[in-house]
Amino acid sequence: MDTAQKKGHPKGLYFLFFTEMWERFSYYGMRAIFILFMTKVLLMKDADASEIYGSYTGLVYLTPLLGGYLCDKFLGNRRSIVIGGLLMAIGQFFMFFSASAGTNGGITLMWIGLTSIIIGNGFFKPNISTMVGQLYPANDRRIDSAFTIFYMGINLGAFFSPLVCGSMDFKWGFLAAGVGMLLGLVAFIFGQKKYLISEEGKAIGLPVKKLDAKSIGMIVGSIAIIFFMLNFKQMFKSDIDIISYFIYGAMVAMPILILTDKSLTKVEMQRIMVVFILAFFVIFFWGAFEQAGASLTLFADRQTERSLFGWEMPASYFQSVNPLAVIALAPLFSMIWGFLYIRKLEPSSPKKMALGLALVALGYVVIAIAVKGLGIDDKVSMWWLISLYIIHTMGELCLSPIGLSMVSKLAPLRLSSLLMGTWFLANAAANKFAGTLSALIPPTAGAEATTGPVVNPSFLGYQITNLYEFFMVFIIMTGAAAAILFVMSSWLQKMMHNDKLGMAEEIAK
Repeated sequence: MDTAQKKGHPKGLYFLFFTEMWERFSYYGMRAIFILFMTKVLLMKDADASEIYGSYTGLVYLTPLLGGYLCDKFLGNRRSIVIGGLLMAIGQFFMFFSASAGTNGGITLMWIGLTSIIIGNGFFKPNISTMVGQLYPANDRRIDSAFTIFYMGINLGAFFSPLVCGSMDFKWGFLAAGVGMLLGLVAFIFGQKKYLISEEGKAIGLPVKKLDAKSIGMIVGSIAIIFFMLNFKQMFKSDIDIISYFIYGAMVAMPILILTDKSLTKVEMQRIMVVFILAFFVIFFWGAFEQAGASLTLFADRQTERSLFGWEMPASYFQSVNPLAVIALAPLFSMIWGFLYIRKLEPSSPKKMALGLALVALGYVVIAIAVKGLGIDDKVSMWWLISLYIIHTMGELCLSPIGLSMVSKLAPLRLSSLLMGTWFLANAAANKFAGTLSALIPPTAGAEATTGPVVNPSFLGYQITNLYEFFMVFIIMTGAAAAILFVMSSWLQKMMHNDKLGMAEEIAK
């Protein structure tokens, strides 16, 4: 192969870019309108809708463990992506039926839709990223830039999906998300033979072997378990949130399982402890950051002035700020880290994560200033909320790209899958925690009527009566976490045993 070709990228990269862009369009389009749909169409209380949002996004981070296992053992990347894409499209169409039915059976249809999307994501998500790397020979220096291009596809889909799905009635928004997923899926099915080949001409991502009865049982059983957990409260008229017990219980059990391995050396043990400690802090980061699809969307809908030249901007549009800011700021952060790396001033991974937490706290400081003394019927300028999202994006670019790379560097090879699973568990716990925190948002004038007297939520004995107090919870939580992690960072760096991650792995991909 000639040098000119080696400098470019294979067509398969742009093919996968296109497929992933439509999948992210589907996911983020649905996410942009989900909590508004639950509160406005299904007439749920803010707290109940927030908990469901947290359960949904939390489980989305767990199922890739199952999907990745079945892909490696039986399905291969291609078949996993087709199964996952089809299940996600079906799930979005059930959300369309749920929105069409409203309070007359819409909740049950929603459970079916969410279950299908959650399982489908488990098959789709871990496999398409893997195939990007398979397009290139081992140690090819183009892989970093390939993932940067691929990451732009993710953010492009995430950018325009809220603008499309949020501009129409909820049922049509869900339908648009489903159609978007089908577009990506059909393109993948018909283009995979032509484009999914390595530069040596070898087909990549093919099935491994036929599914056996045990694995089919695992898929069916997982679908049944997730549907049961999502539907548990309604089915048994219970206040017990079994999804919390499941996710948080797994988050505790996994480290115990790994740390009791007697074959671990002292250095391995210390490196693994770094992963667990940073995973703990990641929960606070994403718990605050992921308010974007929950409480901050409710705030945008009810107490943010959204009028522009006589046109009222949909509340879901604010969720396009983050992906747009990522596209704009990621190259700048790459240059900053590169500049510091050359001068041996680049912060360690723990310090970068502490900075990310501090920036999330700063974002909430901005919005807290805006709402201080705000009446229940008053609204703030949209620029306050846009500023929050831009600051949070800067925090994301400090913290987010580090995680998976760090786990792959620090984990002993024989435990790499388990430790990667732990990292996904931390993200699942963070998203579930985000739903729990969102449920603390105080009642506002724009909330739908609910039965019984209005009760102000409380957190650790602290009653939240207004938005200023609500946002202070996030400032204190993430600010304290940032300070503690910064103090610990030098100690954590020593426990990593000079295995400092290089700039190339840490910059936004």
